[in-house]
Amino acid sequence: MKWTEKEKAQKGLLYDNNNDEQLVRERTFAKEMCYDYNQIRPSNLAEREALIRKLFAKTGEKFLIEQPFYCDQGYNIEIGEHFYCNHNTVMLDAGRIRFGDHVFIGPNCGFYTPEHPLDAEQRNQGLEIALPISVGNNVWIGGGVTVLPGVTIGDNVVIGAGSVVTKPIPAGVIAAGNPCRVIREITEEDQHKYPRI
Repeated sequence: MKWTEKEKAQKGLLYDNNNDEQLVRERTFAKEMCYDYNQIRPSNLAEREALIRKLFAKTGEKFLIEQPFYCDQGYNIEIGEHFYCNHNTVMLDAGRIRFGDHVFIGPNCGFYTPEHPLDAEQRNQGLEIALPISVGNNVWIGGGVTVLPGVTIGDNVVIGAGSVVTKPIPAGVIAAGNPCRVIREITEEDQHKYPRI
């Protein structure tokens, strides 16, 4: 059986992302959609939502993605309910990127599914592998965070600003750093951290 380069990417195999006509065409289409999205007036929420619904594989009913926003394919991105993404986020979605419900993403964040070979000959041929990223429910990702290929982030997690997430993060924790590591669990005391009227 002969697989297309797109099928190889979806199966987590080495594939040719740079020279395959179908992938180049689909990537160009997504980049054109991102360009259009970033030109829509910020107050025109209905048009912005409609374009993202056409671009992404799945969306919740309520979401907001601030401009500018960039992605590679679009059809590999799934977002849950009450998804919020701040300015200048980049999603390199050669592989699947899934977000649960109530996910908040700070500005200047990157979610990168492609991984390039260490072998220069393979890399120079345009080969890469795409490893999926999964983010659970009730996750807050601070500004300037980078999430690398193959990472899973559990439910109820806070990722500190500027972190580089290279490995899975379990549920219910605060994690930060480069490389990102668990700092501590989130506890009931955290409900009382900020003053309320």
